Amino acid sequence: MSGPDQPAGIPDRRPVGIDELLERVRAGYRRVEAHEAHDAARAGQALLVDIRYAALRERDGVIPGALVIERNELEWRLDPQGSHKTPEATDHDLRVVVICNEGYASSLAAASLHQLGLHRATDLVGGFQAWKAAGLPVTS
Repeated sequence: MSGPDQPAGIPDRRPVGIDELLERVRAGYRRVEAHEAHDAARAGQALLVDIRYAALRERDGVIPGALVIERNELEWRLDPQGSHKTPEATDHDLRVVVICNEGYASSLAAASLHQLGLHRATDLVGGFQAWKAAGLPVTS
């Protein structure tokens, strides 16, 4: 995309705010609501990945069956070709639903997983707080 002062063919290098960045990355995949994520996980059709840091998990609880991988390790643990992958990282067709606290960091994380070739990665609209508000299972 060229700006008004950009010559044709040269990408626009203007700074992008976080709201615009979120809009751009979210346009690249379909996000899921809490009940859809729950149903997909129960049916063995999705891997729920909780990227919240420990203090939030201790304060609010965890989703039973969700794989806990803190955000700073996510790409290394889910890359099917990586030397530090988790056993669940079987192939690039894995459907991953990334869950953060409120659904913002998880969008950026899902976009990063797409860059690794995990084309079915998505995130939970509203994050863990939406899951909890929907009355879905949470354990201490």
